[in-house]
Parts: sequence; structure tokens; C-alpha cells
Amino acid sequence: IPSPLPRHHVVLWDFGAKQNIIRKLHALNCDLTIVPASTTAARILSYSPDGIMLSNGPGNPKDNPAIISELSHLCKSGIPIFGICLGHQLLALSQGARTEKLKYGHRGANQPVIDLQSGRTYVTSQNHGYAVVSDSLDPAVGEVSHKNANDQTCEGVRYKNFPCFTVQFHPEACGGPQDTAYLFDEFIDMIKSSKEAK
Repeated sequence: IPSPLPRHHVVLWDFGAKQNIIRKLHALNCDLTIVPASTTAARILSYSPDGIMLSNGPGNPKDNPAIISELSHLCKSGIPIFGICLGHQLLALSQGARTEKLKYGHRGANQPVIDLQSGRTYVTSQNHGYAVVSDSLDPAVGEVSHKNANDQTCEGVRYKNFPCFTVQFHPEACGGPQDTAYLFDEFIDMIKSSKEAK
């Protein structure tokens, strides 16, 4: 899907992607190549993307061992990655973390999330029944970047050994709060830095 003013090429790995992810990336001048969940890491890399978006999607993340395996290879590419919802969970599993089923899932457009770097609390849109187990993250690999203000569960991870961050909530949500739309800008900044370093 071409952008009217293309500056970057992003592969969107579609696990059940919301249309508004596409709209947000287009608004940031990204050409998009959308690939299905069954795509291999090698095929994704063959498109020579500037960045990779891991979409949202349904179900238990552990039910996707093939995707998790491909993600572990993709993370070695050095290409910036941004994951949302299921993409967030799958990326964590690929890096040795664990996920768990929540007793009460997070649903609705009024879920409070704390950005641990800024200390600011955002109102977010969410719809999931599983979460990354914070204590299962290897501190040498990644750290929790956001947490749910209600139950303290993991809502985001920033990785240390490759350019990647992921969030459990929906920064592309519409209608609903758009407090965290800035994360798309951070993804584009990561892509720009990666391209400048080449």
C-alpha cells in the first residue's frame, strides 16, 4: 500500500491488524507491505523494510510457536520493530519471557497505564485476556516500560540488544483515547536513526 509521500517502508506483520494501524503509518509517510501471520522472517527481510510492525490479534499467544520462532530470527536483523497487543506478547515469548492468562481481562477504552520513564499515566484502549509476566523478562534483554495502574501487570517492554519496543494497549485506538499516539512517532524516530546509522 503506497503512501502519498513515501519516506519509509514498513512491513506490517498481520495477526489480525486494525485498519487504524495502517492509517497511522500512512499519516507518517510510510509505504506498507502487509504480510500474513504465516510469513517467515526470511520473506519479511526480503522486502528490505526500514521498520517492522507487529500487529494486534486474538487468542493465547502461546498457540503460535511458528511465529515465535520466526520472531527470534527477525530480532537479529537490527531492523526497528514496534509491537502492539498480540505482537507485544509474541515478541516477549520469542525472547524467553512468559505470558499468563489474566483472571480479569483488560477491556474497554478507559484503562490507565503508567509510562515508567516519564511517570505519566495515560488513558488507553485495551482488549486482551493475556499479559507478559514482568518477572520473566531477562533484565539483560529487556525491561518493563509501562504498567497497568489497576493491577500492575506489564503493559510495555523496551528491548536492550536490538531496536524494539512493544505495548499491550492500542496506541492507534479510534474511537477512543489517543493519548499514546506518540508511540508511532517514536517508532518513526527509531527508523530514522537506524537509516542514518547505515
